[in-house]
Amino acid sequence: MSHSPQTDDSSDLLSKHPFTSKIMTRSDALTKRDAWKTEEKTVVFTNGCFDLLHAGHVTYLSQAKQLGDKLIIGLNTDDSVKTNKGPKRPLVSEEHRAFILSAMELVDGVVFFNEKTPELLISELKPDIHVKGGDYKAEDLPEYKIVKEYGGDVKILPFVDGLSTSRIIAKILSE
Repeated sequence: MSHSPQTDDSSDLLSKHPFTSKIMTRSDALTKRDAWKTEEKTVVFTNGCFDLLHAGHVTYLSQAKQLGDKLIIGLNTDDSVKTNKGPKRPLVSEEHRAFILSAMELVDGVVFFNEKTPELLISELKPDIHVKGGDYKAEDLPEYKIVKEYGGDVKILPFVDGLSTSRIIAKILSE
């Protein structure tokens, strides 16, 4: 894992909390996914940077979880966030972002991905439902074709107006 400018050692923090077992390798996530499929659980997948977790994220994740039984989050690595958001991001290291997300009761798994987009991870996990937040048409998403090819569904959930990490950053910088 790459590290943000933060210099603290996260390994001690991550090892002290049982909920961090929800932070999985791709291999572990596939094993969990197979077990849940055997149990006839509906697996929902979403992805994002989740750099500064805010009420919009929590609302979105709660709505995503309501679509199924298990919620897996594909979390952009620090390098992936830099590629997507620019050199000054992320503000919070991938380890800490995963730690916070794994502490949420509604989250069943967190899996890092280093690519710009989650297509490869989605093609490996084959979630029943892939959820995206925003003002998209499902058919326009790069991952839409992959999800449809294996028989999954794509759902678009609206963003919560006025709540975004970029807006929080802009407010902090203006004060």
